[in-house]
Amino acid sequence: MTDFLKTTMIEAAGIGAGHPLAEMLAGRSDIFTMTQQAHDAALTPNDPGGLSHGLRASLAGRMARATGADGLADHYAALAAAAGGAEDEARTADADFDGGADAWLSAIVRHTDLVTKDTKAVVAGDIEALKSAGVSEDDIVRLSELAAFVSYQARVAVGLTLMEALS
Repeated sequence: MTDFLKTTMIEAAGIGAGHPLAEMLAGRSDIFTMTQQAHDAALTPNDPGGLSHGLRASLAGRMARATGADGLADHYAALAAAAGGAEDEARTADADFDGGADAWLSAIVRHTDLVTKDTKAVVAGDIEALKSAGVSEDDIVRLSELAAFVSYQARVAVGLTLMEALS
């Protein structure tokens, strides 16, 4: 049960070994193990392409904060700090930062906000805007994978937090 309790979502929800919810969730530890593996693949892949580990963590923090998953946002902030990287990468976690003068980063930040806050509004032109800003097709796929994963993880973490509060 120790490895299960160390998964990011369980920690973000504040569920410890002695918590009554931990026993119930332990029966689903396989799901949390697979989710943790997906987390590692989305945030710290062996080949990050053009999206460094620090940028991925900062973008994930931005998405998590926007969806109210503050425990996950804190986790991602720690991940970004550990990854180091450029100052602008770290600033992407700040909801007020728009990417600055860097067209590539601005396009990524804009797209991240769009898919986080208004997924239904995404159109083919939004992908073209990323390409026009110099974002490679491979990095567009990587960004999409990150957004999909963080959306899933945030929903589960918020649900676990609510369950923890009710128990």
